[in-house]
Amino acid sequence: MDFFKTLAVAASGLRAQAGRMRVISENIANADTTATTKGADPYRRKVVTFQNTLDREMDVPTVALGRIAKDRSDFKTVYEPGHPMADASGNVKKPNVDTMIEMLDMREAQRSYEANLNVITNTRRMLARTLDILRA
Repeated sequence: MDFFKTLAVAASGLRAQAGRMRVISENIANADTTATTKGADPYRRKVVTFQNTLDREMDVPTVALGRIAKDRSDFKTVYEPGHPMADASGNVKKPNVDTMIEMLDMREAQRSYEANLNVITNTRRMLARTLDILRA
């Protein structure tokens, strides 16, 4: 078993999940925003993709943050006739962000991050023990 390859794979997972959490945080932060100009679309939810990569230096498959796409689902509409961004019918377009879904995605990303962190921690412990055995 190559400890350094294990560390490289887990570190790539950490970077990918950290990027995913940043995008989810942006979605949550913009969940209640409206368009900046009348008639324009509000914030559109972003969705993260992952891609397989190859660390050529270590010859190990890794994961990286892929394309960040926009969710094409419909916007929510809320009847608020007094709102400055309301259309002629009194409806305001709201982002297509569901905070509950985002929180679930955040929790999943957090758990994946923690799992990769545990791999790094345990690999470092095994590496330290191996060095201790070699010194004895």
